[in-house]
Amino acid sequence: MERRAFIKNVGLTTGMLAATSVFAEMGQANEPAAFDLLDLHVHTTDQFTVEDILEIGRKNQVRFGIVEHPISWALKDDKDLKNYIDKLRKYPVFIGLQPTYPGWRKNYSEELLAQVDYILMDPQMVPKGKGETWRIWEFDTYIDDTEDFMKRYMDYSMEVLTKEKIDIFGWPLFLPVCIARDYYELWTEERMQQIISAAKAHNIAIEINDMSHTPHKEFILKAKAQGVKFAFGSDSRNYNVGRLAYCKRIADECGLTLEDFFVPVKKG
Repeated sequence: MERRAFIKNVGLTTGMLAATSVFAEMGQANEPAAFDLLDLHVHTTDQFTVEDILEIGRKNQVRFGIVEHPISWALKDDKDLKNYIDKLRKYPVFIGLQPTYPGWRKNYSEELLAQVDYILMDPQMVPKGKGETWRIWEFDTYIDDTEDFMKRYMDYSMEVLTKEKIDIFGWPLFLPVCIARDYYELWTEERMQQIISAAKAHNIAIEINDMSHTPHKEFILKAKAQGVKFAFGSDSRNYNVGRLAYCKRIADECGLTLEDFFVPVKKG
């Protein structure tokens, strides 16, 4: 199953919390929060449009960044990328890309890529050798050797963090369903610190992902203490965008404030 089809059909089961954040141009909520609500991991579909997203933002005082995949079945070349940028520039949203494989940039001109507000990439397609890949978001992903998987997962995560020119590291610390029960044992101090150090060294924000409920409090506090920035992401392409229940709760628990968040700079 393609990521687009899978995520489109996934719904969050957590309840929606009252939005308390403010953006100056959107009006002021009753009690301002310590951080603004900015969902930087949102997709559109033919049935769920930019206008739908903006209406949700207006009602719930949330701003958005929209991402699309630079890949053959979405934005395959410069023409597609230019049309994508031109289409979104007339809306009050940030324009992002979500590449899914290393080396993707060679298919696009640097001039056009410079017009994108931010780039988000995750390590969910983990190479397992012989040209095969674990697609770890799929429910039936099977891991027969957990330590071998974690080594390959960490190697690929480091490749994304150190070799790709990105702004946000998405779906951090997510594990396939079959080994998720061992989350706290598998995410050792050494592994967490390796990700934090790489993100800090390359000025990459860590996504707090509302769909997967990752990363956890201990990781966020460690990253915050070392000066790493964060970004909220719902990874939704339906009316779950901007709900951010987990994001808001864990950010409050960790004492995150405006200065702890990455905010893209609009290029046009």
